[in-house]
Amino acid sequence: MAIELHPNAKENQELHRRWRDARQEWEIEARNDIDFYHGNHFSNAESEELQSRNQADVPMDRISPAIEKLKSVLTAKPPVFTAIPREDSDVKVASCWRTILGYVWQISNGDVHVKDAIHDYAVTGLGYLYVYIDNEADFGKGEVKFTSVNPFRVYVPPSSRDRFFQDADSILLSTILTGQQIVNLYPFLGAQINDDTGEVTPGIIEELSTYSEEDFPDAQNKNSMSIHTPSEVKDLDTYDFEKYQILERFYKTKVPFYRVVDSRSGEEMILSDQEFAVFLTENPGVFERELMSFEEVLQTRIGVVATVGEVVLYETVLNTDVYPIVPLPNIWSGTPYPKSDVSRTRPMQRLLNKLWSLALSHAQASAGLKLLVPLGSAVNGLDQLEKDWANPNAVIEVDTSQGEPHYPAPTPLASEFYRLIEQAEFYIDFIFGLPEMMHGFSEKAPDTVRGTERMMMLGSERPKSKLRDIEFGLNIIGRLLYSFSKGHYTFQKMFRLIQPNNNINEVSVNMLYTDSTQTVMDIAKDRNNIGQHDVRIEPGSTLPTSKWAEYGVYFEAYQAGLIDRTEVLKKNPEILDKESILSRMSEIAQLQQANGQLQQQIKELRGDLQTAQRESVQDKKRVAVEKFKRDLTEVRADAKADKKVQTNKFADTVKFELEKLKPYMNGLENPNTGDTPPEGIGSAPENNETL
Repeated sequence: MAIELHPNAKENQELHRRWRDARQEWEIEARNDIDFYHGNHFSNAESEELQSRNQADVPMDRISPAIEKLKSVLTAKPPVFTAIPREDSDVKVASCWRTILGYVWQISNGDVHVKDAIHDYAVTGLGYLYVYIDNEADFGKGEVKFTSVNPFRVYVPPSSRDRFFQDADSILLSTILTGQQIVNLYPFLGAQINDDTGEVTPGIIEELSTYSEEDFPDAQNKNSMSIHTPSEVKDLDTYDFEKYQILERFYKTKVPFYRVVDSRSGEEMILSDQEFAVFLTENPGVFERELMSFEEVLQTRIGVVATVGEVVLYETVLNTDVYPIVPLPNIWSGTPYPKSDVSRTRPMQRLLNKLWSLALSHAQASAGLKLLVPLGSAVNGLDQLEKDWANPNAVIEVDTSQGEPHYPAPTPLASEFYRLIEQAEFYIDFIFGLPEMMHGFSEKAPDTVRGTERMMMLGSERPKSKLRDIEFGLNIIGRLLYSFSKGHYTFQKMFRLIQPNNNINEVSVNMLYTDSTQTVMDIAKDRNNIGQHDVRIEPGSTLPTSKWAEYGVYFEAYQAGLIDRTEVLKKNPEILDKESILSRMSEIAQLQQANGQLQQQIKELRGDLQTAQRESVQDKKRVAVEKFKRDLTEVRADAKADKKVQTNKFADTVKFELEKLKPYMNGLENPNTGDTPPEGIGSAPENNETL
């Protein structure tokens, strides 16, 4: 029994057919651009013509090196997302969101996918990034991720005029898979087994219409250096698998939301239709009692309907108001079909290939010179002459009367010819905005370092202009990651982001606060409020920086005392083992600190010693004074004692003499004796104190 065509499947198929036909011209140009990037510069007819003229069909490829250099400049560093709060109170929450966005970037391998998108941007003129939910990640909890999408898989209405296709009514994403791949993704399409009876019911995948075309175009040009395109690689598979096309249509729709306000506290909640129904069940009568009020508002959201063949795989509404498929247009033409850098350089590359082919042909002709032989001069015939002429030791007989064989001198190519080749190479680099110095050619560099830095800065202006266009798309990706995360991460989860310096930032969401929790944020509370924060890419965050210029800035900051020498060391481009040096510097710093403490202790001890010495001198002086005082006292005592002794001695002497004079003194008292004292002798004192 045939499966009835679902209206959504029919609409998806019709839109796919119309929009595919509308972009055929762009596809042809994109195929040529891809061929030129892969080195397929010649068609089969051109290669046959060159070979018929003994000319090499080897291109002088200048495009692919320019593409690779442009990619390296635009993706030198991973972009940096920053979340800007609408209010000052949201600063901490904004910091948490920066960590979450960085986490999503890491688990998505964002560097790889952005580089792939920029590759398509440069080669085909259009790259795509796609934000989605990986439902199998984190053991079924799901993770928000993004990836790059081949531009041939995306179909846009030709009426769109917005650079990022946000004015389109819908956007289609095509995916070609085998039947087994689709059944693995959507098991309900495969065979079903009755658990009770064991009866096997054939899957409806067998009744779906298959798809024979591919999303990848065939190559148009071939040469000896041809590289298979994705569409050609499939032909290398000897097994014939049925292919099916999944069409996912993203469209804008209006979805009802309810703003519920607490009449007492003024607290506001934004609830979806399903959440509002649950709220009414859990809080009966709150609106009748005027405890709360509500208002229905319609908001734009992105709906998705996916189909394969005649059936619908799923339908859903995303928590975002912008398309999750974000284009990166290169040379925008006001239509959904921008031009690439390769398309602008293809004419000059063709000229360069022709000049190169002529140069190779001339070199070949000059290496294999023609031999002019006069008629009849070859004695042994022309065949023998040809063989002998190629033999370095041959002896050749010629009839000199007929003339001697000689080489005609080849005409050298004019110098203007080689200048024309250089001009063609220069023009291709000029279109890409890449001067030769940015390719690493030292002969094009100035003599001084500052001159080189200046030229590198001027040479990066064109890539900076391209980067600004890319940043617009990356800003949309940031807002999409923000919206998807708010809609998906409503469960408890720990986000761990490892920084380039190995530092770890952790953010916990939807958890009760504990002492062990570092940062907590409630995403489930405001999951429906999309515009709480502005998310954007820091300008110029992906551009390369001169390591020596950056080191010079840091060194000047160190000299000004703004940073320490550790930060200067980290920016030195020639020191590789920075971790060991930093470890030793830390040990030295600790030893220096300990030494400083010891020196301070020694200084303090020296001060104490000097103080003690001064105190000791004073003590010695005091001791000497006291000793002098004691000695003086003793001297005084001795003197006094000696005086007393002398006085007593003198008194004794006087007393002795008085005893001798006593008879005479008696005679004076008795005149009859006739004795008189000696001359000068009077009466003696009665006590010794008067002497």
